[in-house]
Amino acid sequence: MKLPRKFYSRRTDAVARDLLGSILVHQIGDKKLSGKIVETEAYFGKNDPGSHACRRMTPRNRIMFGKPGFAYVYFVYGNYYCLNFTTEKEGTAGAVLIRALEPIQGKDEMFRRRKKEDLTSGPGKLTQALGITREHNGLDLVGKNLYVLERKRPEKIVTTTRIGIKEGSELKLRFYIKENKFVSVC
Repeated sequence: MKLPRKFYSRRTDAVARDLLGSILVHQIGDKKLSGKIVETEAYFGKNDPGSHACRRMTPRNRIMFGKPGFAYVYFVYGNYYCLNFTTEKEGTAGAVLIRALEPIQGKDEMFRRRKKEDLTSGPGKLTQALGITREHNGLDLVGKNLYVLERKRPEKIVTTTRIGIKEGSELKLRFYIKENKFVSVC
């Protein structure tokens, strides 16, 4: 069953934790690419120095202030796209970065896109493998092309500091499934 909008309409860190074990699906025509979410990071708005929304609303981060349950996709380091899910209530910024997936369906297509065995163990890798680009920014996660299926939450979840950012990296807002080999390497 697809996760409903109310799932995303909660505190960002709770959504980040509860997404672990769920299945992210990207339907591209007749191809279905999917993977189990094994690593996430929570980003709040105000008072979160690692967040794009820490200072104010801008054209880039505007979607973080919108309705929960939408894709927030941005380009980073001039090379990669990152996929986030908007959270919180409308008007309050929040998003969960999807950091890593365990591939389930469409592995051959993911390999064709990545050309490497390491398919989805990082935010840029997973967007490349799944064919997620800036065109997906603002896509409704309760829609039919990009969505998340509910699954049983894993028992062993690790909480640690965020990685790959300078400010706000000391905050314990990164979550991953313990001993999962698809978690990104720090």
